Amino acid sequence: SAFSPAMRASLLFVLVLAGADTPEELESLVRKVKEYAQKATAMAQTAFSMVQESEAAQQARRWLADNTDQAKQRLARLKEQLADLWKRALAP
Repeated sequence: SAFSPAMRASLLFVLVLAGADTPEELESLVRKVKEYAQKATAMAQTAFSMVQESEAAQQARRWLADNTDQAKQRLARLKEQLADLWKRALAP
């Protein structure tokens, strides 16, 4: 929707105040708006946490992939150096 949870809560609050006939109704409606706002806030925080975790996981995978490639390259170089050293050691 085009409205954020905070905007919806504000709009709902205004509509609630306009429709309340007694103090008890007003109190009940205000409580409901507060509950809605708390739920909307919790949902937004959960969604934000999921996005952050997803970004962190992506960064971790990239880091592992980059470092794995570097380790493979170093291992290949080490194998070449050992092969050369072995050849020299066996040469008459």
